Amino acid sequence: MKFRPVPSRQIASCLQKTLCHPPRRLASSNSVRIVEVGPRDGLQNEPRPISPSIKAELINRLARAGMRDIEAGSFVSPKWVPQMAGTAEVLSLVEPVANTNYSILVPNQKGLDGVLALLSGNSPPPITEIAVFTSATDGFGKANTNTTTSESLARLAPVVRSALAAGLKVRGYVSVVITCPYSGRVDPRRVRDVSRELLQMGCYEVSLGDTTGTGTPASVRAVLEEVAKDIDVNLLAGHFHDTNGTALANIQTALDFGLRTFDASVGGLGGCPYSPGATGNVATEDVVYGLTGESLYGDVREPYSDTPAINGPVWDLGSVSLPLLAETGAWISGILGRETTSRAGKAFLARKERERKLAEKAQAKL
Repeated sequence: MKFRPVPSRQIASCLQKTLCHPPRRLASSNSVRIVEVGPRDGLQNEPRPISPSIKAELINRLARAGMRDIEAGSFVSPKWVPQMAGTAEVLSLVEPVANTNYSILVPNQKGLDGVLALLSGNSPPPITEIAVFTSATDGFGKANTNTTTSESLARLAPVVRSALAAGLKVRGYVSVVITCPYSGRVDPRRVRDVSRELLQMGCYEVSLGDTTGTGTPASVRAVLEEVAKDIDVNLLAGHFHDTNGTALANIQTALDFGLRTFDASVGGLGGCPYSPGATGNVATEDVVYGLTGESLYGDVREPYSDTPAINGPVWDLGSVSLPLLAETGAWISGILGRETTSRAGKAFLARKERERKLAEKAQAKL
């Protein structure tokens, strides 16, 4: 696949679009933004139907847990992704929370038309942005949307223009940035080129997806080093599946590189119907604990109580509540007939149960 040289006037136009539709600015270099993708990317691969009321309750619980960026669903054909049917009804049941960004994934103009039709109604849902997606390889694109990467980008360009004209923000996804289940190892230059084209269309941010979950800190750094040759890292996000247990290590690598936005899915929900063997997204609870968990334990105690508990960056995740996330992850996992795959969620709930039993014993002695 070859990409066209970009004229200087087109780059200038891209910069103007970015200024008109800037990404949410983080308060400091230690502020980290988590985009919760559980209601869409997490549920799209489930084997049995999930009612709109359950999906809406999941979104509402996530908002109450402090998640301020939630991917609420998608307007894709129910023939190909039946779990995303009923998104319009889901949105009608969402209880909007102030300062919360609700996004919808759209694959094409028809999907965007569905979003715009809802927004033009008497009771428009709280949609503030859409997300569009493509892949770094033709093999994955053919399996996912029956298009090559170039064909996909050409199809998305007018969709992005229409969304921007309607006042919506647009976020871009690039799938299979490390390895492709159909093409093998991916050349980081392809990731760079595709990401650049999405930004030139007007996407305010591009999320780089390790769809197969095969990434390691070394391979993630190699991709970021190549992409950063053309793109400011402030315009990039990380989307890591935890197939091989390396998602948190990859997030730390990306943090060290300067990224401050990451996608995650409560309870570790997810997987990709077009990536055989790939397990769920990194669990939101695990990301929250990995970045802030030391705050749960306070300062060092006996015998060296004057010693600071940690040395290093203190990450600011805003109003996110790990206890509420752990409870939400356990709740939706129970609805789906299994345990949460979040290790931090399981550990928190186990500590909570232990404290409950200890409190019961203490009460019984009174």
